[in-house]
Amino acid sequence: MNFSLTMSPSDLLLLLPEILLTVWLCGILIVDFSFPRLPNEQLAYLSVAGLAATLGCLIWFDVTGVAGTLFANMFVLDRMALFFKMFIVGSTILVILASVDYIHRFRFFRGEYYFLIVMSALGMMFMASANDLLSVFVTLEFSTFGFYVLVAYLREDMASNEAGIKFFILGVFAAGLLAYGISLVYGETGKLVFSDMKSAQATPGLAIGFLLIFGALGFKIGAVPFHSWIPDTYHGSPTPVTAYLSIAPKGAAFAILLRMFFVALATFKPIWVLLLVAASVMSMTYGNIVAIAQKNMKRLLAYSGIAQIGNVLIGLAAGTKMGNDAILFYLLTYLFANLGAFAIIIAVSEAIGSEEIDDYSGLGRRSPFLAFSMLIFLLSLAGVPPLAGFIGKIYIFVAAMKEGLYVLITVGLINIVISMYYYLIVVKKMYISEPHDPSPITVSGPIKAVLYVCLAGTLVIGIYPQPFADWVVSATMMFSGLADPAVSLPVPPAVTPVGG
Repeated sequence: MNFSLTMSPSDLLLLLPEILLTVWLCGILIVDFSFPRLPNEQLAYLSVAGLAATLGCLIWFDVTGVAGTLFANMFVLDRMALFFKMFIVGSTILVILASVDYIHRFRFFRGEYYFLIVMSALGMMFMASANDLLSVFVTLEFSTFGFYVLVAYLREDMASNEAGIKFFILGVFAAGLLAYGISLVYGETGKLVFSDMKSAQATPGLAIGFLLIFGALGFKIGAVPFHSWIPDTYHGSPTPVTAYLSIAPKGAAFAILLRMFFVALATFKPIWVLLLVAASVMSMTYGNIVAIAQKNMKRLLAYSGIAQIGNVLIGLAAGTKMGNDAILFYLLTYLFANLGAFAIIIAVSEAIGSEEIDDYSGLGRRSPFLAFSMLIFLLSLAGVPPLAGFIGKIYIFVAAMKEGLYVLITVGLINIVISMYYYLIVVKKMYISEPHDPSPITVSGPIKAVLYVCLAGTLVIGIYPQPFADWVVSATMMFSGLADPAVSLPVPPAVTPVGG
């Protein structure tokens, strides 16, 4: 592999968002050490300002069509990488805003919390551009390092300590699987860059290597049977960290999975489709059934997240450009609904000191805004029209239908009914059950800002999905050879606005 460290100004332009965020990251740490009495809210807003500048840079790249590769194709900047980077940075901004009220629970190292959050975002941005197995390993471990600390950030909470230990042990195990899988693939092919593996011959060593890599990435997205860390880690982690774990790392991991399956393993599609079908069915069914028995909101959303990943894997199993478009669209809808639900959990736990579902009784009377917002987010996760989750599920199922994956569609529809049951349990508690404490619940400004953004995303994408559909279609044009781009993401006539 010809590798050169010589970089031109145009090369530096491709790394501008990462350079900007790295400089800002160092600035956050310097400010925290230099001004120890600076209010934590100011440090949060400083972090948001740097992320907003990075997001603006990414949007400019997307509009102007900046693209290219670096380091002998190890780093790639294309429309799909830009989509996932905006996805990661946007979710990080929302999580930091949702953390402003929660930060008082950290007795130590409050400033370092924002540093670790932004550092993890930087690592996931590099994951979105990873185009070879070596950079996949390095960037994945870089992004995970911050989470090892964040999960156990409540030092005096035994549940947080337990979550941190479990997450660390299983994370290291997944890293071992990834490293061993990469060594097998490199030994069989002599290649690391995905695009160089297209012509590789199928061998047992190559198959085992890619299975190990899929296992490591399956840990990252929380698909069955690699999900065992999720319930306890979500339950014990600080709630903003749980919210962040539930969405941003999954988006970064899917950026890698798409490149791996549709570039490196494109010729082996008949083999890996069966693997993805099995993982999808198990994830949807297990996640939804076990969620029924949960009494804690964070654990309920943990198992709901496992089921949601099963839905996303339907699009991956389709193995077409339309399936890829549907994955990006579905992740976008999931971002707003899931982060919005976790923001409500933060607001309620700050007011009543509990995350149990039973303590949401009478929330509709104590805070009509929080109860209505939770209703919208849960119905979107379940796939009820005209919300964003409904459109996302339609696109996923249409992509599967075009490939004849009727078993997956049937299982998916059954699981929608199951998910409605446990989501409506929460709705019943909020609107029908009597409140344990009739006192009103106040909502802070940062939480309101997060909820307004998430509500707007959930409603606007559901009512007028066309601009977002066009965006994800353009983001996956690199896969245009998989199917006719003209059939990608058709907007259902029932949700197309008049004159649209």
